Parts: sequence; C-alpha cells; structure tokens
Amino acid sequence: MDKKSKDLQLQYEGYLKTPFLWNGKGVFGLQQFSNSIPKTTSYSNKTPQKLRLGKLVERFVSYELQQDSSIEIIVENIQIQQEKITLGELDCILFKNRKPIHLEIIYKFYLYDSTVGNSEIEHWIGPNRRDSLLQKLTKLREKQLPLLYTNECLTYLESLKLIASEIDQQLFFKAQLFVPLKDYGNEFPLVNNECINGFYINLKELNDFNESKFHIPNKHNWLVEPHTNIDWLSFTDFITELQIYLDAEKAPLCWLKKSNGELFKFFAVWW
Repeated sequence: MDKKSKDLQLQYEGYLKTPFLWNGKGVFGLQQFSNSIPKTTSYSNKTPQKLRLGKLVERFVSYELQQDSSIEIIVENIQIQQEKITLGELDCILFKNRKPIHLEIIYKFYLYDSTVGNSEIEHWIGPNRRDSLLQKLTKLREKQLPLLYTNECLTYLESLKLIASEIDQQLFFKAQLFVPLKDYGNEFPLVNNECINGFYINLKELNDFNESKFHIPNKHNWLVEPHTNIDWLSFTDFITELQIYLDAEKAPLCWLKKSNGELFKFFAVWW
C-alpha cells in the first residue's frame, strides 16, 4: 500500500472513531442520525487528493452508509438554485427502511473557551476563533434545513417524486473537542464527552513539555489517531516550525509524545 492509500485508510479509521457530538435530540431540538451501521474499517474508494477536509468527510460518510443494507442513497450534494444563483446545498437525501431523510453532514473541531459568551454552547469555538458551535447550529436551523421547503427545492423534489413534508431532517454531526489543559478530564453537560480528544495550550504553556517530541500533521490528518510511525520533531525544532503558524494567527493541531511514550492530540493556539 502506497503512502497516499495508507494515509487515507488512517483518516477513514479516525473518522469512524469520532463520536457524534450528541445522540438523539440536541440543542434547538436538532435530531442526530441513528447510526448502527456495522463498521467496515477498510476504505477502498478512490478519492481525489485535493478535496477539502469537509468534502473528504462527506465521501467517508457516503462510503459508510453504503455498508448498511437498510439505507439507499438517492442524491448527494444537491445545489438548489434560483435563476442561476445558488441558494444552498442539500448534503444527502436517502431512504432508511424506506423512510426519506434529508441528512446534513458536519465534522468540526471546537475548543472550549469560557471567556466567550455566557453559556456552554457559546463557549465552544473554532481553533482560530472565527466560528463557533452556536453559529453552526443557528445556520443549520435558520438556513440549511429550511432550504428543503423553498419553492426551488420543492420543484427539485418533485422530479424525485418526493414530498418535502414527508422527509425527516437529521444531522450527521461529528466533532473533536479540545479543552484547556487545566480542564482536561472535566465533564461538559451539553455535549457527548466522548468527543473530547485532547487539550489546547499557548506558547508559554508549551515549555512544560520541553522533554517531549512533536508532530504537526497536515489538515487531512487531523482526523488521524496519533501513532508513532512518523518523524518526530524535537522541542526546539517544533517551536521554530510552530512559530510560523502562530505569527499568521493560525492554530494547528499537533501531536505530542511524552518521554514515557504517551501520545496526545492538542491545539497550539496563538490567542
């Protein structure tokens, strides 16, 4: 197996291991997809190299759903347009046990910052502070899910012999969550705590790990569980490489290997 195929396989395995952000109904009453699919861990689809991470995850979801005999995917990535202007996109329409479902697919990385907002849902933010869980859920509720009921979408659904009012709307929302180092191990009531996959620290706090080794994976490998089959950076070399990201106000996901062999995922933040 070549390196590209090995990386893709590890990315798929990491995706499979990522839990849903909640189970059943969550914030705003948004319903998660009920997923009891037997996990086929071997990924055999050909996948373009230059997909954005979100599009790669959509490929993984589609591949996983195809392993379930109770599911029939009808259409994916449907652009809904009004006079050549795109109103939005439906990620997937499928039948599960003959019941039509509109499925929106989301895979996110959020960090817990108690200084942002006044509630837990407001505290979960993107690594670079430019998005948040609240913003995503609000967009889903107010824009992405209502798209199904627009006149333009109703016309499209008619071509599939589907009726919007008979289609259930659900989310396939997975996430990796990271908390301040001091809060690592704490419980957070709003989310599925199995999603907590590491911690985040700033440059000053990194000095406590100066005996450790480090790795900065590419964006697609943010999905991957840390392993030892890589070239590790010394603390000094890591800080030199990390500084380039921090100077550009980018918070990379990193791997850490302690001197005792323990492996961790963490975000190094510029803020």
